[in-house]
Amino acid sequence: MVKLLSYLVLNIFAKFLFFNIKMVKQVISLREKCGVFAAKTKNAEKKAYYALLALQHRGQESTGISVWQGIIKTHKGLGLVSEVFKNSVLDKLSSNLAIGHVRYSTFGGLNEVQPLEVEYKGLKLSLAHNGTLTNYSLLRGDYGRFYNFKTSIDSELLGISFLRHYLEHKDEFEAMKEVFREIKGAYSVSMLFEGKIVVGRDPLGFRPLTFGFGDGYYFASESSALEMFDLEVRDVKPGEVFVIDEELESKVLTKEKHSHCVFEYIYFARPDSTIEGRNVYKVRLELGKQLAREDDVKGDIVIAVPDSGRASAIGYSLESGIPYEEGLIKNRYIGRTFIMPQQALRDLSVQLKLSPVKEVIRDKKVILIDDSIVRGTTMKRIVAMLRKAGAREVHVRIASPPIKYPCYMGIDIPSRYELIASWKSVGEIAKEIGADSLRYLSLEGLVKAVGLNDLCLACLNGKYPSWAFDF
Repeated sequence: MVKLLSYLVLNIFAKFLFFNIKMVKQVISLREKCGVFAAKTKNAEKKAYYALLALQHRGQESTGISVWQGIIKTHKGLGLVSEVFKNSVLDKLSSNLAIGHVRYSTFGGLNEVQPLEVEYKGLKLSLAHNGTLTNYSLLRGDYGRFYNFKTSIDSELLGISFLRHYLEHKDEFEAMKEVFREIKGAYSVSMLFEGKIVVGRDPLGFRPLTFGFGDGYYFASESSALEMFDLEVRDVKPGEVFVIDEELESKVLTKEKHSHCVFEYIYFARPDSTIEGRNVYKVRLELGKQLAREDDVKGDIVIAVPDSGRASAIGYSLESGIPYEEGLIKNRYIGRTFIMPQQALRDLSVQLKLSPVKEVIRDKKVILIDDSIVRGTTMKRIVAMLRKAGAREVHVRIASPPIKYPCYMGIDIPSRYELIASWKSVGEIAKEIGADSLRYLSLEGLVKAVGLNDLCLACLNGKYPSWAFDF
């Protein structure tokens, strides 16, 4: 009875802390927006390298590849894919089984870089994970009674949970069924295990995952990373698990209501990727068209904040009839400002990243299209940049609704206090960023443009999927 009461108190306390701002700040550096890959094919290590290059936009701080050579062999490091895999590194990783990972979180050192090797009672695996486990803190306390964690990242829990349940059932599918039952949150995961590859997507399908088949079996966070291999491609279904040994076998193990991340369409995914049957570029084009339908501002030109705002700006121009111009030029050797870890670095990178075309902007009423506003600091600097370049008016239009709530499913959206839309009105934000006017796409317009009804909109409306927090 005492143990039961203690567990209930701990459970309630953990739930309370999870939504407490201090707790959010404590674990926010663990929240990763990453890319994963796995393949069984000839020269799997080289194909992993090329796929990770295609997924580089999903993580720019570290990368790694694990292969099977009778044992697991891993090479990983801090930096871009091309920096970590220099010279003849790939030649030493020759294999027909490989998994890979790119990561953007700067928390931790080399031991935090994935693929992550996990060992338990004589069994060992290497895993690559994209997502965040919402009950990680609670389960880490439980598992810590019999397992000594080697890292502080939640991905290690996925590995130890799988190994623990595999020892019990001696079957990969049964082990993953137990993982799905036990671990809540977002996880698209690939594992190299005992000369096999095991791939799974969480029951709600938060993070994207794609399966390709042709001269072998391939998996990647986005379809764009597989197109170069001339494969038949489809989405991995939510709750679906693949085991690739001599042959491939797959099973859908759960029947939860799906909840796909809308932010993949708004911002993160490459425009040439297709997620849940919806091409990202076409969705962004429609976001811009829908935004124009909801708007009545008169302008001379439409320009985009490149690159993720471009498709929506083109859509806005097509629908409104206002000409589209390239008014901001991007330095492609500067990383994304949203994923820069410190405000000082974000501020500097804006100046390095974007340059206005004065001849396009001067004396014009500019309609500036971007995908989202998070803190507001980047947009404030861009508006000031356009005014300095001679813009007569700057009307900011955002191809998504206001982001008001943190994400607990794998995107590093800050705490509510840092989200400008959570504590300022649209008019106040317009004044803060120095715009003549500001308008966001409606939530209804967003859903209509994406064309899916099973979206996770929690960062926009605060309605978190119940399964991910049922612990």
